[in-house]
Amino acid sequence: MAFEQEKREALYLLDGLENGTMTTSTASRLIDEADPALVYFLLTWLRDRYGRDHPAAAGVIGRLVELTNGHSTVKSKMREGKADGIVKWFEETHEYRAFTGPEFVALIVEKLEG
Repeated sequence: MAFEQEKREALYLLDGLENGTMTTSTASRLIDEADPALVYFLLTWLRDRYGRDHPAAAGVIGRLVELTNGHSTVKSKMREGKADGIVKWFEETHEYRAFTGPEFVALIVEKLEG
């Protein structure tokens, strides 16, 4: 199954955080409704992708800090998501930076929903 709706929703959240087109309150609401492993994956992909050497790091990482500091449920979702077995599988076999946003979302949603 293609899980197109789930992919669109995950990509919407990722793009909103990455590009600053989404408020932190909207992102928090979407995160509250999302699978914890998906939340962990999306936020970790952004942190990895926008490390110190990236010119847009200050904006993207700043939004993540604002989101996690302003909404306590985000931290708990991250902790819960990190413990998911699919996270261990991914981190043992892949690197976050090897994927574009759409490629990453497609792979992760297929694994989580499949």
